[in-house]
Amino acid sequence: MRTSLLSVCMLAAIAGLSASPQGGYPFQNPDLGVEERITDLIGRMTFEEKVDCLANRAAVPRLGVKGSPHIEGYHGVAQGGPSNWGRRNPTATTQFPQAYGLGTTWDPELVRRVAAQEALEARYLYQSPRYARSGIIVRAPNADLARDPRWGRTEEVYGEDPFHVGTLATAFTRGLQGDHPRYWTTAALLKHFLANSNEDERTSSSSNFDERLWREYYAKPFEMAVREGGSRALMAAYNAVNGTPAHVHPMLRDIVMKEWGVDGIICTDGSGLRLLVTDHKAFPDLATAAAASIKAGINHFLDQHKEPVTEAVKRGLLTEAEIDEALRGLFRVSIRLGLLDPPERVPAAAIGGPEDPEPWAQPETRALVREVTRKSIVLLKNSAGLLPLDRSKVRSLAVVGPLVNQVLLDWYSGTPPYTVTPREGIERAAGSPPPGANRVGTNWVGDMSDAAVELARRQDVAIVCVGSHPEGNAGWALVSSPSEGKEAVDRKAITLPPGQEEFIRRVYEANPRTVVVLITSFPVALPWAADNASTILHMTHNSQELGNGLADVLFGEADPGGRLVQTWPRSLEQLPPMMDYDIRRGRTYMYFRGEPLYPFGYGLSYTTFAWERLRTSAASMGRDGAIDVTVDVRNTGTREGDEVVQLYVRYPDSKVERPLKQLRGFARVTLRPGEMRSVTLRLRASDLAYWDPARHAWVVEPGRVELMAGRSSADRDLTLRQMVTVAP
Repeated sequence: MRTSLLSVCMLAAIAGLSASPQGGYPFQNPDLGVEERITDLIGRMTFEEKVDCLANRAAVPRLGVKGSPHIEGYHGVAQGGPSNWGRRNPTATTQFPQAYGLGTTWDPELVRRVAAQEALEARYLYQSPRYARSGIIVRAPNADLARDPRWGRTEEVYGEDPFHVGTLATAFTRGLQGDHPRYWTTAALLKHFLANSNEDERTSSSSNFDERLWREYYAKPFEMAVREGGSRALMAAYNAVNGTPAHVHPMLRDIVMKEWGVDGIICTDGSGLRLLVTDHKAFPDLATAAAASIKAGINHFLDQHKEPVTEAVKRGLLTEAEIDEALRGLFRVSIRLGLLDPPERVPAAAIGGPEDPEPWAQPETRALVREVTRKSIVLLKNSAGLLPLDRSKVRSLAVVGPLVNQVLLDWYSGTPPYTVTPREGIERAAGSPPPGANRVGTNWVGDMSDAAVELARRQDVAIVCVGSHPEGNAGWALVSSPSEGKEAVDRKAITLPPGQEEFIRRVYEANPRTVVVLITSFPVALPWAADNASTILHMTHNSQELGNGLADVLFGEADPGGRLVQTWPRSLEQLPPMMDYDIRRGRTYMYFRGEPLYPFGYGLSYTTFAWERLRTSAASMGRDGAIDVTVDVRNTGTREGDEVVQLYVRYPDSKVERPLKQLRGFARVTLRPGEMRSVTLRLRASDLAYWDPARHAWVVEPGRVELMAGRSSADRDLTLRQMVTVAP
């Protein structure tokens, strides 16, 4: 009886190797192992099909294998927008603040929710019979670092600090991919690896720095998003790293794949294959470049790759077996997305059914965008106590400036279902007061004319909306002023565009009760306004709820709890040369030795907070250990407000050069008047490690570590301090 049962089981197992339960191919059987399924699929493909799959959509129509194109999605699915992503009629999708604005929320859970909404909409568009477009491989988040405020693509990233950026990139990755143990909602494809933070000559330049900065700074956010967030896909950068183009750099295979475990997609940037020949001049022809790229780890080309790859095989530069190995990563992602499995086995496959409402049209979606928008706003100055606007004293508003009647979209934006401009949001809030409050009259002029100044003179309060243009107000690779930057163009000035600060001065002289609203993708030097204007707010572009979020903060419906994610210099003279990638020479709060205009982590509130009793769960920890760091924060004011608890560390006993300080924990908390909360942050000894090139390893030094807690990176704000010890 046992022998008979064993024989039956063996026959069933053998049958499973040749066909799925539905009678299809083994690669369609979700109960087989992933690698076994991929081996079967690749074995059934022709050479031409294999080469075709090294493109934007890893599909094999002859075998019924459906692929997914890549889509853009820094702050919402991009299927339209200024760049016409998707190349068809625009499809409305939810548009949140730019990634830079998501960074200023300092709220990982909120960022995760943004990405989860984006994933839902991508699946809906991809699967709904009504649309059947878009894709579920999302080129986001951008885990690069804003090491210099002149960088044209600063708007695409979360900030300058690797721990902060890595934490938010991890959250965004988790939101895109979801929390199902087997299947992803969408795949997060990180951009741009590595040290991609100059636009001028980006397709031929080299980012040069030592091995410690590679590990501790430039690569750290990517590593966090891979190891902690679960991303298994990334895009190589245009630039070279220490002289070797990123597309063929050994770091892709030796570190990203072998160390970190990225076994999915590693793709070129757009036209990256061609640029290896034309701009980097690293190879004599495209076939040689294609072979080198695949050998380095590239398995997905955003380029005209078919002829070069085929030629490389013909010339013996590349083998079909190497192509087979490259394809495995693409199909691992496809399997995680459920593209090879029966729909009933894949939870996300049910999204987009005939009864499902359009996710971007739901009230809860609009509410989420509004919440994110107001939480992204940073209050830089409020010395006259003008904000929040008091309806019992303010009866008329002038809303003036070049950005009062616009919601500007960036190159990676989609088409929002609607937009609320600053004027519309302010008018709506002013004209719809809470019960018992006064209506406030509003008038507007959407330029910097004498009429705008005269209007400001006649009203109780003037609101001036100025800032950058995310597309540079010009065509591709062109900008309208040196102050503008975008993809392909770095800024040459860090002041406001011409005439804007002079306009602020004129309005302020006409009416000292003036609120300056900076709507900008970058830090801005304010030589006159920072010293003379009493009230300054900062927010980023692109949110469909921009006007409502701004009005919520102006009228006190929400506290401006955002915090800066980059050091704001006073002038260009405080910055090292643009192409100096050694941040130790004065870049970021970690090494900046001057007096900034505003420090990293800075932001004010409408209420006041008291910080008390920094304490640790232990006075020391082992090199593999961790401690809890707790601080009590109390709202000592009369309004509900948000505080961002920031934990920095310093290494007084280190035998190697370390940063002046490093962010190692943060949490955003909302407190009612009089409420106190104990905020606990986990500090791991591994978070204190530095990279030792001689040992080729992370090293946790024994000795003292100074903990500093406060409301920004500035020493004056780090009011609570305590020493702990890392034991030998």
